[in-house]
Amino acid sequence: MSCASCGNKDGLTPKGCNNNGGCKTGDCNRLNTYDWLSSRTDLEDFSTYEYIEVSFKHGARKDFFKMPPNLLLNTGEMVVVDSGSGYDIGRISLTGQLVALQMKKRRTNPDRISNPVLRRANHRDLERLEEARALEQKTLVRARAIARMLDLEMKIGDVEYQGDKRKATFYFTANGRVDFRELIRHYAKEFRIKIEMRQIGSRQESSRIGGIGSCGRELCCSTWLTTFKSVSTRAARYQNLAINQSKLSGQCGRLKCCLNYELDLYTEALDQFPMKAEVLKSGNGKASLVKIDIFKKYMYYSHEDTRGRISMLTLTPEHAKEIFQMNKRGIIPDMIEDSLKTSEMVEPIVDFEDDVTGGVELKEAPKRRRRNKRKKKPNPQAKNQNQQDNRPPRNKKPRRNPKSNRNNN
Repeated sequence: MSCASCGNKDGLTPKGCNNNGGCKTGDCNRLNTYDWLSSRTDLEDFSTYEYIEVSFKHGARKDFFKMPPNLLLNTGEMVVVDSGSGYDIGRISLTGQLVALQMKKRRTNPDRISNPVLRRANHRDLERLEEARALEQKTLVRARAIARMLDLEMKIGDVEYQGDKRKATFYFTANGRVDFRELIRHYAKEFRIKIEMRQIGSRQESSRIGGIGSCGRELCCSTWLTTFKSVSTRAARYQNLAINQSKLSGQCGRLKCCLNYELDLYTEALDQFPMKAEVLKSGNGKASLVKIDIFKKYMYYSHEDTRGRISMLTLTPEHAKEIFQMNKRGIIPDMIEDSLKTSEMVEPIVDFEDDVTGGVELKEAPKRRRRNKRKKKPNPQAKNQNQQDNRPPRNKKPRRNPKSNRNNN
């Protein structure tokens, strides 16, 4: 199934991105709002609104434009709009009364919208748009090389050309303010176009570039997430997650936005557990809280008795709250009983006699004696000694006695 913005007449095959599957992954246009009013036939004149929403570069950027009175446009059509410094080409992502809701959501004043829609995009306009998109990758590589040559502490994340190829917007990230006046001079000399520099955050950079998250799906910020809320390690602690920076960080290097998705559920579940019941005292020792299992509703304590032996106790929230209230009133029980051992839960005994073999007894396989096939390593000392023993005796010459020679003389 295809979406309403790029589907053919049959409503089955998409025509925007040439994808044989569906458009739910955001391939043809990202961050779209579902135009549910277009499918309502019982409502009259739902599209009569003087403003439309146009997306550029597959939904990476969106803006509002005035609708011409003598032109009827539908969602998904390519149009040529006046950008103030030339013309640009984009796709209509939303029309009708839903545009008013989007403008209210983004806090856009309709009186400040002055750029109109010029016409429908023809074949030549689409060709120029493809040529502009083909230049972006080469321009990005060259722009990064120039910024590195000037030793600027910034990262060029994305480049977006205007539809008429007269202007290019460079999106960059930096830790602080960057003096890029010299950089703009080099860019204008190199690319011969009008340059606009725009600083964005690391999350906005990931939403523009896109990618695959650790869950195996496309990034939320590049498909449907429009607002970025602050994420702290408090959300990970409430969900009993290990504070591991590599696992909790997303593609942008910040904490994952999905840590906030289930935070409300965990905070509501934690209200059923006693607060400040981290240490429970008894006559047999004290117990310290180790972990809380929200799904099974158990609290795990490390109990150290008077002899110094440590054991694990599993308590229910009611049992832990009762002991905590007793300690708060100054009452110390003799011992803390494990909730699982005291409960009447009995595990069923499963008989596997007729489960696998059907009552047929299998003969035990005879055990084979393992043979040690390792060869003994030769002893080099014994080998040298044997070689010396087998050597033939050397013919030794008799030594001359100097005294005998003297007597003869």
